[in-house]
Amino acid sequence: MHHSLKSLASSLLLLMLLGACSGNVGNDANDDTEKSSEPTVSSAFPRTLEDANGDFTLDKAPQKVAIAHWGFVDSFLLFDTPSAAVVLPFSAEQSVLKTDVYEPYVETFDELEVVGENQQVNLEALLAYEPDLIIAGNQVNEDIDQLQQIAPVFVVDEEEVNVWGDWPALVSLFGDILGQEDVAESFIRSFEQKVEEGREKVANIEGEVAFLQAREATAWLQGTNYLPLYYDQLGLSVPDASIMEEGAEISLEGISELNPDHLFIGYFQGDSDSSSSIIHEWEETNVWNSLQAVEKGQVYEMNGELALGYGPIGQSYGLDQVVQALE
Repeated sequence: MHHSLKSLASSLLLLMLLGACSGNVGNDANDDTEKSSEPTVSSAFPRTLEDANGDFTLDKAPQKVAIAHWGFVDSFLLFDTPSAAVVLPFSAEQSVLKTDVYEPYVETFDELEVVGENQQVNLEALLAYEPDLIIAGNQVNEDIDQLQQIAPVFVVDEEEVNVWGDWPALVSLFGDILGQEDVAESFIRSFEQKVEEGREKVANIEGEVAFLQAREATAWLQGTNYLPLYYDQLGLSVPDASIMEEGAEISLEGISELNPDHLFIGYFQGDSDSSSSIIHEWEETNVWNSLQAVEKGQVYEMNGELALGYGPIGQSYGLDQVVQALE
């Protein structure tokens, strides 16, 4: 992986780990990019694909798939398999799997087990699940040898597939592995169409737009490098400041200096609610209430783990939220 992409991935991971907590949300993404209810499984099995270790042969479409890489879950949920097991970025109680946004995807599985939390694979739980295929990554998963003792492991080359910045590539790969290329192509095509429609809807929006990641005691400005969906693809205007490229932890005074016309706040406590975040303190100050976005009524709240994340389901939700707020 290119050095800058390594930095992006590691920085994103650091931001996600700093006390993030998702809980349940009541927001409905109104998402027309949901996965197909009746995917066409390719009959072209056995098939040989290339993974990080060379040729990998799949004799038939896998029926019990374990996702050992916590960053793969969002993309994998687009597909239909009878049974799946996943490793979560946070605890099961905090998981976005419980949110309304994910419900249409989760409910299509006859069985969806959790075999790891907080990025750690639970080998005992994975063994008990008895998968016929495990999908892992060669950078995040360091226990490939142990995983291979449980079931065949398809090892994604994370230098070839940028998990944190190119979910379409990962979705396409999963389509190839599962024999559901049509599902991958359909979702990607629908998402691209949604982006194009959204770009048209916000084309005449005036003023600069900033995104904050709100935590209990800190707030993080999201840089353009982390949000190409909103800044590059939707074409939103970027505040003129050097901090905007990489983003950083930011104070209320720092936000005041940026003074964007539109301000999106992504909460990691789950519900779009400032009561358990630093924003609640800021809302009581004159500095906050003097912000252009506040005075104009152009502050928008959303689930930050989803909207500011890297996967197709979260980004589809975020796209809906941003376009609906601005149009």
